[in-house]
Amino acid sequence: MLDDATEIDLLRTVMCSTGMKVEAFDLSLPYWKLKHYKKGEFYNEYKNVCKHLGFIISGVFRIYRTNENTGEEKNMLFFTDHQFVTSFTSFLSQTACEYYTEAMADSFILYIHVDHLNALYSESHQWERFGRKVAETAFYEVMRSTEGFLFKTPEDRYRDMIEKHPNIFNSVPLYHIASYLGIQGPSLSRIRKRMVGK
Repeated sequence: MLDDATEIDLLRTVMCSTGMKVEAFDLSLPYWKLKHYKKGEFYNEYKNVCKHLGFIISGVFRIYRTNENTGEEKNMLFFTDHQFVTSFTSFLSQTACEYYTEAMADSFILYIHVDHLNALYSESHQWERFGRKVAETAFYEVMRSTEGFLFKTPEDRYRDMIEKHPNIFNSVPLYHIASYLGIQGPSLSRIRKRMVGK
């Protein structure tokens, strides 16, 4: 049980805004833990099995993969305030992760272990529905990213990113954002100038 009720109240508000009843959410109260991540600290590492689902109270995380031959990092997803963070494929399948998940700034999360989530799924249909939403979110994020690269311009992808993560420039260096968008730094600078001019 958390000592500080503020964070759990925020999570309860977010969960209940999606249709979960307070009584169902409160079944999870013994399981959530609060953790502080320093900038550069890993939420999950390459080849580890991701055992936790996190809810970001404040902060930024990135999921990235490193090219073993060149050492180049490729950013795939960002997670910011009041979003759930996990390495979806590893978490859902309980297999070794192909990516790193790293804090880009000092961050605070509430997290819950997969075993406790599975217990909640068995205990409550509303939690079972939540688990389905986690899986649907994973699918949506992968498809959104893939379709973005196939069908959208870098400027459109930039606009989508700002809509989802409006404060990301406060914590994430431009070269990481350029990597996420699949462009070079100068191209990102030109896009930002055009956006400001509109």
